[in-house]
Amino acid sequence: MDLTGPVLRVTAARPRVLTAPLPGSTAVRLAAEREVRRRGWATASTPADADLLLVLGTPVSALTAAVDRLARDIPAPRATVRVATPREVAAALDTGRSLLTDPTLQRRTVRAAGPGGEEDDGGHGDGGDDDGGDDGHGGEEEHGAPENDDHGGHEGHGGHGGHGGHGGHGGHGGHGGDMDMPGGLPMADQAEDRDGLTLDRLHFSLGPLLGDWPTALTVRLAVQGDVIQEAEVDPTSWADADRPPGGVFWNEPWERAEAGGRVTTGQAARRRAACRLDSVARLLAVAGWPAQAVRARRLRDALLAGAAASEVAPGAARLARRVGRSRVLYWLTHGIAPLSRADARAAGVYGPAADADGDVPARYRAWLAAVEEDVARLDDGAPLDPRAFPPPRGPAVAGRPPSAGLVRVLPGLLRGAELAAARLTVASLDPDVDELIGLGPEVTDG
Repeated sequence: MDLTGPVLRVTAARPRVLTAPLPGSTAVRLAAEREVRRRGWATASTPADADLLLVLGTPVSALTAAVDRLARDIPAPRATVRVATPREVAAALDTGRSLLTDPTLQRRTVRAAGPGGEEDDGGHGDGGDDDGGDDGHGGEEEHGAPENDDHGGHEGHGGHGGHGGHGGHGGHGGHGGDMDMPGGLPMADQAEDRDGLTLDRLHFSLGPLLGDWPTALTVRLAVQGDVIQEAEVDPTSWADADRPPGGVFWNEPWERAEAGGRVTTGQAARRRAACRLDSVARLLAVAGWPAQAVRARRLRDALLAGAAASEVAPGAARLARRVGRSRVLYWLTHGIAPLSRADARAAGVYGPAADADGDVPARYRAWLAAVEEDVARLDDGAPLDPRAFPPPRGPAVAGRPPSAGLVRVLPGLLRGAELAAARLTVASLDPDVDELIGLGPEVTDG
């Protein structure tokens, strides 16, 4: 009896979706997150957990190999679909489900993936255009989420050490960077550690394709034991990308106002609050609190859909209380990546990361407080003054976008830190690569 068909139908009934957002794909990513959640489909954080890879945005040559590697690392049955615009998301997901139920295609995929086999293009479908963002983390699942503040829900992370698995994402499959060494493992060299001992030093990358990770960001690390010795941001993935036709999604009201358009402070407050909820959700997912990450994303989506302040304010207040007062989350993140206001401004950071004047908890609490303030201004009909009411990540400084300062300060915060804290550090800054498109290595210069 051939059970292939029934097995494939079970897989396709609720496929696990892994996303690969490319530079400039913020609007597509948000649409994909909403649609995957609306369908009740599962999300995957690694290729091993996935059935369907959703590649979002316009292809970037620097990321082609990473996307291909990600697709190959998904076990059969599998499919890949590409989507360039928000309106194509639903059709692309339908196409992906159809590909997962095609026995002939899946058998060919299995044969091609065998010893010495090459990837068969027939295993990859296209939703809409051939041009190819969603979050891609298990944080979209409500079940199993912690419901009490001092819960056991964070316990699996064992303090900071539990995030060592997240740090390891930099090395697995297509999520990581340079993993073409023998046996798939990077070679170690030797160097003195901070105590003067000569130890093996491992080189690898975090990004550019990770779940709950800033789109297309690549951070190259040299690690001894569990301590990061060297860190640098690689701008390759965004330097040659195409600027989104509508500009930087999160900054659109400010860009429109600067072009002479009529924009109210309330409209800008709506976009800014949604952006900061997006950042909060990413940090909560990395910290291992998926239920609150989902709530933050739902509030974000409600704001972007035009919900009234009276609809959003209670949820924003509950989120701020629950997350801001969580002793477990504070314990997990306290003392990680402290950044003083003076050091931030010296690096060109003038937004929330500078205003927080502290560590990871200071930054997520600043985001939460700002969300409540912005929600209270949704009905403000006064014309937007970009200087008095700056974009989500702060104002441009000396012609450099705010995310330029964030990526410039990041390596210094990572050097000397434990590897387990790396992803929390990045999530607490959350630079937007869309702001950096077209800019080269000079962006990361001091």
